[in-house]
Amino acid sequence: MAMEGGGGGTLSELYQRSKRLLLTTRDSLERLERLEFSTSKGGVDSPELSFAVKRDIGQIQLLCVEMDRFWRSIAAKSQRDLWKRKVEQVAEEAGSLKESLDMYLSRNQRRTQEARERAELLGRVNGESSHVLRIFDEEAQAMQSARNSSRMLEESYLTGVAILSQYAGQRDRLKRAQRKALDVLNTVGVSNFVLRLIERRHRVDRLIKYVGMILTITILIAFWRWM
Repeated sequence: MAMEGGGGGTLSELYQRSKRLLLTTRDSLERLERLEFSTSKGGVDSPELSFAVKRDIGQIQLLCVEMDRFWRSIAAKSQRDLWKRKVEQVAEEAGSLKESLDMYLSRNQRRTQEARERAELLGRVNGESSHVLRIFDEEAQAMQSARNSSRMLEESYLTGVAILSQYAGQRDRLKRAQRKALDVLNTVGVSNFVLRLIERRHRVDRLIKYVGMILTITILIAFWRWM
């Protein structure tokens, strides 16, 4: 398959790139989950790693948009159906990874909230609430900052996906408009002939109107002089 796209690479190359990203993203997500359950303190978070996982998922989704546009233009139905299944499989795997990441982030947020509540209770009991809360506030702020950055990146990728989808639809509409334009050009000779007849009739009508105006003015002047 040697079709090339504006994003760089053939359909096969984009597919191979998406498969490599799937492997990398799945491995990173498994590392996040191992970190979550590998400590006696209730799990640890890695904002940088979760940010990288979300970024890679967004890249896979963009590649799916590009590949979707390519396979639709394949002439042979058998090849077109084959690539459709391949692209849909990549998109489903990316969606599954995103769901797993969302579940991880939800669990992590719940753990942070529970730890904060425990710290508040412990602080009230020991009379050291301000110190403990400050520690957890700093941790919560750092995690919230990482989540905000991840959310902004995801929104940017989704916007890119939407733009590329609109672009693919606009290309189809442009092709249909070009075909209609060719149909119009086939009848332009008859249309030009009719337009020339109409224009000639308009010139004759204007000439008659002007002659009538001149005659009327001449008669009025002559009548005024006679009076």
